[in-house]
Amino acid sequence: MGIKDNAEEWRVTETKTPFVGNKTSVVTDAVVMPDGSTVTRDYQVHPGSVAVLALDEQDRVLVLKQYRHPVRQRLWEIPAGLLDIPGENPLRAAQRELYEEAHVKAEDWRVLTDVYTTPGGCDEAVRVFLARDLSDVEGERFEVSEEEADMELARVPLDELVRGVLAGDLHNNCLVVGVLSLAAARAAGALDGLRPAQAPWPARPFEV
Repeated sequence: MGIKDNAEEWRVTETKTPFVGNKTSVVTDAVVMPDGSTVTRDYQVHPGSVAVLALDEQDRVLVLKQYRHPVRQRLWEIPAGLLDIPGENPLRAAQRELYEEAHVKAEDWRVLTDVYTTPGGCDEAVRVFLARDLSDVEGERFEVSEEEADMELARVPLDELVRGVLAGDLHNNCLVVGVLSLAAARAAGALDGLRPAQAPWPARPFEV
C-alpha cells in the first residue's frame, strides 16, 4: 500500500474572524485536541491558486521575476494566480494566468501536482499544471499593473532551474515544486501517466 493524505476534521467549538482583507482573511478557531483540551489556531483563509510550468520545445521553462514585498526579494517564479471565483475551473484560471503574465498559450495541459503551500498557518491549495506545445498569443498584450508592471520574463533550461533550486538560489514555492516534480516525473518515466488537466481536485472542487 502507498501512503496517502486523508480528510479529517477535529471539532471546533468557536470561530472568530479578526481580520478580513481584499482577497484573504484570518480566522481563529477553538479546536478540541485528542486529549479533550481546547487550543486556539490562527490561520489565513485563501481562495486557492493555480501555477503553470510552461515548457517549450527547447526544454526551457517560462519564468518571471517579480518583487514580493513580504520577503523583500525579487523572486523567479512560474506564472501563477488566484482562483478569482469560488468553484472556478482551475484549468481555465491557469490558461488565463499564462496569457496575462506571459502572452502565451499552450495546447497540451496536464496536472503536475497539487500542494498546500503552508498548511500549518494557511489553507491555500495550489494546482501546478504542466503546459506544453507553446505559442505566442495574437493581438495586444494584457495590461498589467502594480508589481506585475515591473516583471522580467525569461526562458531558462529546466536543468539550470533544478541546479538553482538545489543550490538555494531559487525560493518561490510553485517554481520549486513544479521544477522538481517535472524532473522527478521524467526520471521515473512517468510523464505519460500525469493526470489529465481536468482531474478532480478535492481541495478546491470545480465543475468542468
